[in-house]
Amino acid sequence: MSVNSVNAYDLTGRTAFVTGAASGIGRASAVLLAAAGAAVHCADRDISGLDETAALIKDGGGTAHTHPLDVTDQSQLARAVAAAGQLDVMAAIAGIMHRSPVLETRDEDLDRVLSVNFKGVLYACQEAARSMIATGTRGSIVTMASGAVDTGGPGLLCYGAAKAAVVQLTKTLATEVGPHGIRVNAVAPGWIRTPMTDRDDAGSQARTEGLMARMSPLGRVGEPEDIAHAVLYLASDASSFTTGQILRPNGGVAMPW
Repeated sequence: MSVNSVNAYDLTGRTAFVTGAASGIGRASAVLLAAAGAAVHCADRDISGLDETAALIKDGGGTAHTHPLDVTDQSQLARAVAAAGQLDVMAAIAGIMHRSPVLETRDEDLDRVLSVNFKGVLYACQEAARSMIATGTRGSIVTMASGAVDTGGPGLLCYGAAKAAVVQLTKTLATEVGPHGIRVNAVAPGWIRTPMTDRDDAGSQARTEGLMARMSPLGRVGEPEDIAHAVLYLASDASSFTTGQILRPNGGVAMPW
């Protein structure tokens, strides 16, 4: 397919697997991949949210399958990926947030965040790559990093360290599976309005969003759909010459070299 055509974004006949699909960026990505024509396998621990995402996809005329699972359990992921059949796209988006000052961070805090935000992504990448290599699929693996990899933030040691590990995983895996025609890229969003970034009260939420909007040259915070479009680009033939890269839809808050 020529990448000089808008059809390069067409995923008709392809199969995508999305972790963290029950809400936020995962849900928006699953819905958009389905709208582009992919049969989407949605995975998450949140069963009710997972069902809601599948309903959105089906209401839009798309194809959705659900897999209630814990991404920290590789055996569960392996079974779900195998059930998906020939896999074309893996979007490893599941993640959690934790905040604590460095001097107050406990072993269990770090272990929990690394288990979900790094190991969960690692397991998804491993299962996807194994599947694609076995079937000869020239597929795309998309991981979810964060703007936290480009700048320090108070209380974000566990989260930022896990996301930095995802970046290194992405680059390393890209070099290893590239000879098989498999691409691996990461998305590093800025501040996005999702359930994970919700504050305890409306006033605190408004102040946080106002601060984040002022930090952006565009003067606004991000929406899950902003990131979903980045995922679609990396999943599709439009990015056929892109691998080992970190795409940063962050509103211009960080502009690394």
